[in-house]
Amino acid sequence: MTGIKTTGEKKLMLFSGRAHPELAEEVARELGVNLVPTKAFDFANGEIYVRFEESARGSDAFVIQSHTAPINKWIMEQLIMIDALKRASAKRITVVVPFYGYARQDKKHRGREPISARMIADLLKTAGADRILTVDLHTDQIQGFFDGPVDHLFALPILADYVGAKVDRSKLTVVSPDAGRVRVADRWCDRLGAPLAIVHKRRDPDVANQVTVHEVVGDVRGRICVLVDDMIDTGGTICAAADALFANGAEDVIVTATHGVLSGPAADRLKNSKVSEFVFTDTLPTPGELDLDKITVLSIAPTIANAVREVFEDGSVTSLFEDAH
Repeated sequence: MTGIKTTGEKKLMLFSGRAHPELAEEVARELGVNLVPTKAFDFANGEIYVRFEESARGSDAFVIQSHTAPINKWIMEQLIMIDALKRASAKRITVVVPFYGYARQDKKHRGREPISARMIADLLKTAGADRILTVDLHTDQIQGFFDGPVDHLFALPILADYVGAKVDRSKLTVVSPDAGRVRVADRWCDRLGAPLAIVHKRRDPDVANQVTVHEVVGDVRGRICVLVDDMIDTGGTICAAADALFANGAEDVIVTATHGVLSGPAADRLKNSKVSEFVFTDTLPTPGELDLDKITVLSIAPTIANAVREVFEDGSVTSLFEDAH
């Protein structure tokens, strides 16, 4: 006989950056594992140092980091963690990115613009990532930017089931805030058995460079409208869409989004909006000033943990979402 046989079993190891430790700890609890002890700090000039305090040799490593503010720092930290694992001889490195930074820069709208979402994929690959596991990308084609497997998870079952259990289904209308979200809104309609409406933005011919006309396509009078989006950043678009629904006679408006980025004026806009409830998942930490009664945050950790388990056991991630399409 030549060579040496080993009886070693596969070993799952979960690593977390410092961006959103609460989510990583919840995923670890769902999996029944502990996060690998990690030493991470910033040098005086802002450089990041990372060292794992356990051997990762031969492991199936999962590196979880959500790209929250300050976004460039946390992307860099994740890249450094991936590099450390590659050099520590991890067998396979899966990057878990609940919120994928720069996803909105997925195409060139005008000349001389970057496609930054592709660059992030290239950076992850170059650092040593073997696969990406992410939640509700801004557009599906970003999956093709990474040269390797991408597991694209959906928050739709969690959000839709929460809303469906709360409201009178017979009065429910699913609303897409723009033409780009119609496909996602369609899936909601299928799951909740509700009709679809669309808020169509049009430019006022008398006012330059300003979207002032919001036409609602579909009947929303006397209906409970659920506006569905992938992310809410400053809240301007979604609050304007909600106002248009109320102006067209909607009885109530609920807003749902996978990612609550909630930067800049979002806190004031959400507070002052007539929307009765904003529903997010915890892919990103919710800013402290947004501790409002009308904000509900649902846990995405069980979804991520189930997907991590399927990847580790060479199972099917798709099977987790068979009824979401």
